[in-house]
Amino acid sequence: MLVSILHRATGDGMALVGSVLFVWWLAALAAGEAAYAQFIDIFTVSSGAPNIIGYIFGIGLTLSFFQHMSSGIRHFVLDTGAGYELKGNRRGAQGTIVISVVLTAAYWAYLIMGS
Repeated sequence: MLVSILHRATGDGMALVGSVLFVWWLAALAAGEAAYAQFIDIFTVSSGAPNIIGYIFGIGLTLSFFQHMSSGIRHFVLDTGAGYELKGNRRGAQGTIVISVVLTAAYWAYLIMGS
């Protein structure tokens, strides 16, 4: 039940937050250099230090993406007729949460520490 709710919430959240951020980015880009610099400053670096707002949005959207993707793969497997046993279904649901957290941590570790 939790994974199903998370799947819907992450899909809606990515659509809503991602669309708003994308439109804001386009508007800042169209408004000129000062507006674009302010947008970049809010979401990347503020006065030479990493901005926590950018990390919150970035990590949140990344976690939402990986959770939605993992849950979608789980539903794809369920559509083939596999994984309906109670134990396997529960393990798959828990696995989607664990995998999404691990992939998010690995992705952000790669971004922060570089290649």
